[in-house]
Amino acid sequence: MSLPETPAADWIDTLDALQAWLATIPADAAVGLDTEFMRRNTFYPQLALLQLGWNGRYALVDPLAFDIGPALQPLLGAGPAVTIMHSASEDLETLSPLLPDGPHTLFDTQIAAAFVGMGLGISYRALVAELSGDELDKGETRSDWLQRPLTASQCSYAALDVVYLKTIHEQLNERLRQRDRSAWHAEDCARLKQRASHRDGDPQPQRALRGAAEWSPERQALLRRLLLWRDRSARRLDVPRPWLLDDNLALNLAELPPTHLADLEQRSRGQRALRSAQRSELFELIAPTVSAEEIAATAKIPAHPQGAAKKALGEMKQLVDSRAGELDLPPGLLCPRKVLEEYVVTAEWPDFLEGWRREVLHDDLPGLLPD
Repeated sequence: MSLPETPAADWIDTLDALQAWLATIPADAAVGLDTEFMRRNTFYPQLALLQLGWNGRYALVDPLAFDIGPALQPLLGAGPAVTIMHSASEDLETLSPLLPDGPHTLFDTQIAAAFVGMGLGISYRALVAELSGDELDKGETRSDWLQRPLTASQCSYAALDVVYLKTIHEQLNERLRQRDRSAWHAEDCARLKQRASHRDGDPQPQRALRGAAEWSPERQALLRRLLLWRDRSARRLDVPRPWLLDDNLALNLAELPPTHLADLEQRSRGQRALRSAQRSELFELIAPTVSAEEIAATAKIPAHPQGAAKKALGEMKQLVDSRAGELDLPPGLLCPRKVLEEYVVTAEWPDFLEGWRREVLHDDLPGLLPD
């Protein structure tokens, strides 16, 4: 392994400079992109730096100095350019205020690597080592990216995050073509963009708390009411959800609602962002009786597979493993266990298994559902 040289990168802190830098890039270019962001005390990730790479040129763009969205949108958001990113989900969320629908065409190198036999969830550092032979230093992973000025070490680290995207893209794109997996990869990248663009949150957040699967419909509906309030409030106040209402407290309050405000205050001590105003609002939210409309609007929480469902789950997992082996894909890419667990309990074909996965699994998987 060799250590990479520190790349030269342009520091850009004005709109004119960014527009001038982007103006030299052809409309159909493949552009490397990465971000550095902070998410310690906020609901929304705070974009601290944007890195761009094209044709051996690199830029570190300071989003704290000016609004970078108007310059990015024409080339990356609306144009035919390919945006190369690695493990893009959090970056897409961070960029959503600037690129609401994400990049027009996304090429995620981590997803591509999984499709060509390099494993599920490979890191950028491991991918660089495998495809270029260079060893990246990850010493700045936990840096304070909101500080100014950034150190020379931070700037070097940030630039290297886009330096290798061009060669990685070229090699993985060719391997996808050879395996006839380009369309599947493009579909998964489009799905990733779609998930990131859902800025209103999960309308059925209670489904993630499977410990309440055996609760009555009324209690599940009340839990949903609490979790929806948590999401709305966390977004409005820009604080992490658990600072307002962690999962354990949400379950506790839905199972045994407080009868007076003092009870709620006692039970919610330690919630860092739950001030008096929010406690009062939460208490008033809990008080009304759950309506029939709320119950009807609440999706049932899937239980853990038991008995015949558990046996069927094992058979489904064997099928997925076998089919993934035939296709030389990681089983978790084809169908994660969590998706199978929900399917075997609900018998509702999962959205995750639409598209190319449906073609691979739909002829056989439904037949394994328990009677």
